[in-house]
Amino acid sequence: MSTRILRPLEWAYPPRPVRREVRYARPDTDGSRPPVLFVPGFGHGAWIFTEHWLEHTAGRGFPAYALSLRGHGKSGSAPRTTLRSYAHDVVQVAASLPRQAVLVGHGAGALVVARALARYPARAAVLVAPVLGGVRMAFSVLAGNPAGTLPALFGAGLRPSRRQLFSRELPIRVGRGYASRLGRASTLAQWQLLAPGRLEDPVGNPPVLVVGSPQDRIVPLVALNRAARQYGGAPLLFPGMGHDLMLDARWPEPIDAILDWLDKG
Repeated sequence: MSTRILRPLEWAYPPRPVRREVRYARPDTDGSRPPVLFVPGFGHGAWIFTEHWLEHTAGRGFPAYALSLRGHGKSGSAPRTTLRSYAHDVVQVAASLPRQAVLVGHGAGALVVARALARYPARAAVLVAPVLGGVRMAFSVLAGNPAGTLPALFGAGLRPSRRQLFSRELPIRVGRGYASRLGRASTLAQWQLLAPGRLEDPVGNPPVLVVGSPQDRIVPLVALNRAARQYGGAPLLFPGMGHDLMLDARWPEPIDAILDWLDKG
């Protein structure tokens, strides 16, 4: 990885401003813990964190925020947006928080967070079931769900299946309800996942934790190990869970482990 100081393209062509949906839950006492900013993946909005993790994080004493990337949830539409614009959204929201934030990205939102770390001096970062892109991961996703993945190569939205997102422990009715709420990312951003480019070094060298499940049908174990090695560690694994750990049946386990890690840091 490397870090660039000069970014003339970004200065000359800044991302278009949009209205951003940010949901939050604040702890009862104003302690010294840093704010935690959750960033959902493609097709997901801030709602995936407000179901369980947002209030749970606040209950543990951390101010908790969840962002919907542009074109997702209730944020403003941006049909031709790119990964750079998504990272810009994260940086802008993080910079507006009262203290140095912890960034938590899920799925392709983990790639967005990884890019944002080169522009924002985060307190720490957590990459949950990270989709960091590349052709190998694309083929892995395609093999697991060709009907929902192949059309995305031609401009349609990615459509992960319920079985890819959740474990068998989650009731089918609940999983279908969650899956029905999924939206889509921009076509340009989806194509960028095939060749996302080299990641720059995080500003200030914050600690980075990779979290996932060996049974994830979107991010294989080899990809979790590769992502963790990139940041000098090993992944924290939760066997038996699906890709959307924050919505799955045993959702408290990963968030409690993440918050325990932050408390020890």
